[in-house]
Amino acid sequence: MHVLIVEDEPSLVFTLKDTLENEGYKVHVTDDGQAALDFIENEVIPDLMILDVMLPGISGFDVCRKVREKKLMFPIIMLTARDQEIDKVTGLNIGADDYITKPFGVKELLARIQARVRRASTYSKVAAVDEITLGGDTVLKLNEGRVERPDGSEELTTREVELIRFLASYANEPVSRDALLENVWRYEYSTNTRTVDVHVSKLRTKLEVTPDDPQYLVTLHGVGYMLKTG
Repeated sequence: MHVLIVEDEPSLVFTLKDTLENEGYKVHVTDDGQAALDFIENEVIPDLMILDVMLPGISGFDVCRKVREKKLMFPIIMLTARDQEIDKVTGLNIGADDYITKPFGVKELLARIQARVRRASTYSKVAAVDEITLGGDTVLKLNEGRVERPDGSEELTTREVELIRFLASYANEPVSRDALLENVWRYEYSTNTRTVDVHVSKLRTKLEVTPDDPQYLVTLHGVGYMLKTG
């Protein structure tokens, strides 16, 4: 597996690279945000990125935001020396999967990496799919962030694409709200099951010709939601 470390502190880079290579990861390193974006664009899309917040030039927050705008959903673990909740909230809200404050133990970081890799593997095959057909002529073009219905097309947000990918990894099977909170929202600050319901409702208006009588994104009362695919 390829891990991209985006960090400008040489001693920390040395420790992380050495530790991860000993664990069998293929490690790549850049020391600024633009170099990280160029690497992802021109070299290798990593399986996971370790991303420092405080970088020269483009900040880690901007790198994370730009990666998610490209609909790339590999796990991102953010590093920062600032122990402020607003930083954590900001990172998670723009698409980071986890957040760890310096200084930290290498074993703790390894455990978080392994947890994120396991979760990502549950729907890695779906993440590689460009299109999903929901019966009839309704097609989800995930890499383009768009759904095409017989009566027109709708743009999808990054969050909606991630939500679809996770539901599609359990296509035609029920998915609980708690599972969505953990894997799509990552238990973000102030997130609750009502937030999930609201997002699903908005997504349904884009997927369904008749949202009040859904055919594809259905509610299973007392259980959660299910995405029906063709």
